[in-house]
Amino acid sequence: MPSKKIMFFKLIISLSLAARSTGNEDDQFVYSGFTGSNLALDGNARITPSGLLELTNGTARVKGHAFHPNPMRFHKSPDGTVQSFSVSFVFAILSTDPDLSGHGLAFFIAPTRNFSAAFPTQYLGLFSDQNNGDPNNHIFAVELDTIQNYDLEDINSNHIGININNLHSVQSHDAGYYSNQSGIFERLALNSHEAMQVWVNYDREAIQINVTMAPINLAKSERPLLSTTFNLSTVITSPAYIGFSSSTGTVSAQHYVLGWSFGMDSLAPPIDISKLSELPRLGQKAQSMRLHILLPIGIVVFLFAVTATIFLLIRRNLRYAELCEDWEVEYGPHRFSYKDLFDATEGFKDKNLLGGGGFGKVYKGVLPISRFNIAVKKVSHDSKQGMKEFIAEIVSIGRLQHRNLVQLLGYCRRKGELLLVYDYMPNGSLDKYLYGKDGKPTLDWSQRFQIIKCVSNGLLYLHEECEKTIIHRDIKASNVLIDTEISGRIGDFGLARLYEHGSDPETTHVVGTIGYLAPELARTGKATPFTDVFSFGVFILEVTCGQKPIMKDTEESHLMLVDWVLEHWRKGSLNDAVDIKLQGKYDVGEACLALKLGLLCSHPFTNIRPTMRQVMQYLNKEMPLPELMPTHLSFCMLALMQSEGFNPYIISHSSSATSFGTMSSLSGGR
Repeated sequence: MPSKKIMFFKLIISLSLAARSTGNEDDQFVYSGFTGSNLALDGNARITPSGLLELTNGTARVKGHAFHPNPMRFHKSPDGTVQSFSVSFVFAILSTDPDLSGHGLAFFIAPTRNFSAAFPTQYLGLFSDQNNGDPNNHIFAVELDTIQNYDLEDINSNHIGININNLHSVQSHDAGYYSNQSGIFERLALNSHEAMQVWVNYDREAIQINVTMAPINLAKSERPLLSTTFNLSTVITSPAYIGFSSSTGTVSAQHYVLGWSFGMDSLAPPIDISKLSELPRLGQKAQSMRLHILLPIGIVVFLFAVTATIFLLIRRNLRYAELCEDWEVEYGPHRFSYKDLFDATEGFKDKNLLGGGGFGKVYKGVLPISRFNIAVKKVSHDSKQGMKEFIAEIVSIGRLQHRNLVQLLGYCRRKGELLLVYDYMPNGSLDKYLYGKDGKPTLDWSQRFQIIKCVSNGLLYLHEECEKTIIHRDIKASNVLIDTEISGRIGDFGLARLYEHGSDPETTHVVGTIGYLAPELARTGKATPFTDVFSFGVFILEVTCGQKPIMKDTEESHLMLVDWVLEHWRKGSLNDAVDIKLQGKYDVGEACLALKLGLLCSHPFTNIRPTMRQVMQYLNKEMPLPELMPTHLSFCMLALMQSEGFNPYIISHSSSATSFGTMSSLSGGR
């Protein structure tokens, strides 16, 4: 009997220890390499044969996620606070470009493993432009970002940040560490192709988050790089998933995690650095032993096929020939190969033609590897004058990111031809909705007013909020694209510079579309932000009235839309100018505001026109419109137009789409 009791107690103790061991495994783990691990992966993420966790593989515009397979219980009780925790991981970012690497990676804690709606590019595969900043995200993250995004208020293109439900960091710092010996800050380049270690610690009692980083061969710094007070109990759910996310944009990179450890209410277990896999060398290709064995046979086959190969190469070079000068090397990440664009558009077939105009034809395409939808604009341009400066502007504009601008992704050059690559907007241009082209339904008033706000917001960004002032020069309905949310995005900004650079010195530099041109352009030929404001004023009237800038009166004579609206205002029938297709279903106050603001913006005197910041204040009803009598405005417009040699009522041109500036029409939106 005593021996049976002893065996029974031993069994109880053994089961108790087994249960305690299982609990510890739930509370902490360590991966010194990922061979054989059962991480949950999605998107571009994979475990390489050598045991690296590869989040992105160098393909443009992709995202990847990796999760610890089991959710973690951060709360001790349903109503309890988040427990203290500690995380450590070793990462590396590899990029072919020493100056650019997109976009970065992040460690995160989230309530779900479903990130299908998240965007690649600057949102790091965690958020989209719709939910970025939503408190219902319940996401805590530490980002390692290699591109400066001005719309996210990034401090630079090499920083580490603490993020709560948002990619606007709560706190961020230039990537690096404080030396334990000297206390001096030492900078680290995130895309240096070197492995680095990061420690993230949360103290439940002090509600303090500390983030530290260091090269892989150095111990953890005593002074954290980032330290902030934030109660994560308001953010992290229980249970929650922990893992890594990464994305690339137009500039690609490879993002790796080499090791990872986690501890709940304890320090993260140390990662065995000696067991970590080696990083691949960019461009390194494994050589097969069969190549050496079969080399003699291969030489014979090669000699036999050399004539056919040369013939095929000549044909290929003729088909895919490009122009690429030495100065374009620095723009490599923004340059697309002609072959990729040719394949994306199926050889620029007519079935992929989206539209055309003075700037050339536009084709829909799908990039071969990433399967990303694009729009390719083919622009005829024979002049070499100013091409270097223009390409520099295209690359600069391509770095701008704003939700109300169509993203310019890059370019390609051939003899006599320039190809510009944009994000694809499936709903097409605004003019098709205003005038019922291609069977598009008419827009209701709330959609129109929202589009007016979107365009004004985009212009405000171009004029005042990006690094350099950018003047669009051709604001009109056909250059406003409609996204999937029925919001307006400005397209073709900066393209007028192409004709200015390439025009004959003896011709005018005035570029734009008749009906949208500010009167001072005829006198000075100089575009300013206020010439854009004038065009925007005509655009507001066009959207509100459903009429083109130059319309026909009852006698089939051409009449300026501005004058027609002004006459309705003078007669006290301003509501009659609103688009009849709305069938009276619109907000009268907003419509009158839009019409009066359109007239104010298209005022003949530049000092009367508002700035785009003031326009936004008027549209948001943060500031009342200035008092301006219609009779006075009518007299000003008539006097100025006649002084410039124009009859404001009768235009001899036969189409409102006629443009001037090197005698070319610029009316074609994508």
